Amino acid sequence: MFSKEIYINRRNQLKSLVGSGIILLIGNEQSSMSFKDNWYPFRQDSSFLYFTGLDTPALAAIIDVDNNTEIIFGEESGVDDIIWNGHTPSLKEMAERSGCSTTKPFNELKSFIKNAADRHQSIHYLPPYRPEQALLLSHLLSTPLTGVDAGVSTILIQAIVSLRSIKGKEEVEEIKKAVAISEALHLTGMRESRAGLTEAHVAGLVQSVAISGGGNLSFPTILTTHGEILHNHYGNHILPPGKMVLLDAGAETAMHYAGDLTRTFPVDAAFTSLQKDVYNIVLNALQTAAAAVQPGKLFKDIHLLAATKLTEGLTALGLMKGDAKEAVAAGAHTLFFQCGLGHMMGLDVHDMENLGEQYVGYTPEMKKSTEFGLKSLRLAKALEAGYVVTVEPGLYFIPELMDIWAAEKKLSQFINYDQLPAFRDFGGIRIEDDYLVTPTGSELLSTSLPRTVPEIEAIRQKALA
Repeated sequence: MFSKEIYINRRNQLKSLVGSGIILLIGNEQSSMSFKDNWYPFRQDSSFLYFTGLDTPALAAIIDVDNNTEIIFGEESGVDDIIWNGHTPSLKEMAERSGCSTTKPFNELKSFIKNAADRHQSIHYLPPYRPEQALLLSHLLSTPLTGVDAGVSTILIQAIVSLRSIKGKEEVEEIKKAVAISEALHLTGMRESRAGLTEAHVAGLVQSVAISGGGNLSFPTILTTHGEILHNHYGNHILPPGKMVLLDAGAETAMHYAGDLTRTFPVDAAFTSLQKDVYNIVLNALQTAAAAVQPGKLFKDIHLLAATKLTEGLTALGLMKGDAKEAVAAGAHTLFFQCGLGHMMGLDVHDMENLGEQYVGYTPEMKKSTEFGLKSLRLAKALEAGYVVTVEPGLYFIPELMDIWAAEKKLSQFINYDQLPAFRDFGGIRIEDDYLVTPTGSELLSTSLPRTVPEIEAIRQKALA
């Protein structure tokens, strides 16, 4: 945990922004894998963690804005809990670490909420993203399960997004730890990959670095020689010579702050000539986009800048033609770049995405596009100092998509369809780094992980020597 003063200050800011009513923050519960006592690794709800620091299952917090009171609800450990799981601090001890002096048994939470509702106090709660959260809210609010979503508090969502978006100094330091561990696991992936091994074998080595760093993965590892599939997780596929490995992976610290990096490297000791050309197109787009990251800049504009650089590179390669800006305006680049450029990062690897992309990445005036490509842009609004964002351009050669477009001759004024067959088995390339938006520009957080062709090939040559 951070110091209790940090959590007290965060809750005071939240009370000020919400203004009135009761704020209900629900922590996560244990979730069973195959029978009741065989649990998935516990992961606390990030907003509950942000405002309380308490990383223990089956807790809830009430912040009564009108009466300026705060209560932690939970249950004390029994003898069976101690036998199986060891000693844990008392509920009061945990609450005091969070700067909260009042605790109550969890079974009193329902009556507390009912009494508040009877006093006509508004009950502010967040959208549930786990079924057990929805069931609990249905019980606590005495409302049908189908009515839970309708009562979600937009005021609370917007208040939390405004607070969690701007990272404090202590958060930035924790994110830097997560990024440093993420760099180490990527170096392990680069050094240990070789033809004949399975994706799963390398992914296991990658995850071991995250665990030994004190936390775990910030999301399931993407490790594949089919990089054209945007989120292709590892399997028992053999790494073949001549292909590239796309490794998208990150660690989170013991305090659950995340890192998220991607590198693409050859299974062999060096890229082929064509792989090198395409890689440098993506790298140029990354460097150009990263240089544009600064306060006040619309991330959507940075996304389109990266798309333009990718298009210029593909035009020089002979896959595309015409004016690059016109091609991007028409959406021709989405044959090869179908996703968004990046996202917010913090306590969640896609920070606060459970609260709704419209609130996190957009504004009331800026609505999310429904166009192919742009509809996958998670972050579009103007950047502010204190944001932590990823920048991750890529080129993805998806045979099925190329066939569909070729059959229609879609946007043929910008695409040389006769050149596509050479790329049917190419795969995909993505390069991703993490940035802190500063008052004057940005700071690269992933400073130690190689990303140029010579640097990557040097690692691969040494690994295979």
